[in-house]
Amino acid sequence: MQHDHEHYHRPEEPEPKVSFWKTAGGITLIFFLVVGGYFLVREHSAHIGRNWIWLVLLACIVMHIFMHGGHNNKDGGK
Repeated sequence: MQHDHEHYHRPEEPEPKVSFWKTAGGITLIFFLVVGGYFLVREHSAHIGRNWIWLVLLACIVMHIFMHGGHNNKDGGK
């Protein structure tokens, strides 16, 4: 028995995007940032100890800027 009809082939799905931080380069960057941060804190611990309150306030500002996500609501104010 012969079938003379076309078969539908689904297009190949693109591979899912992998976050940069999960790639080899991202993990390497995280490693060097952690090691560099350790030595930075180690060398400047006397300065950090005296000025820790200003670093906490700076951290709050930085977190607000980078983690807030902006004020452009996508839901239209609902």
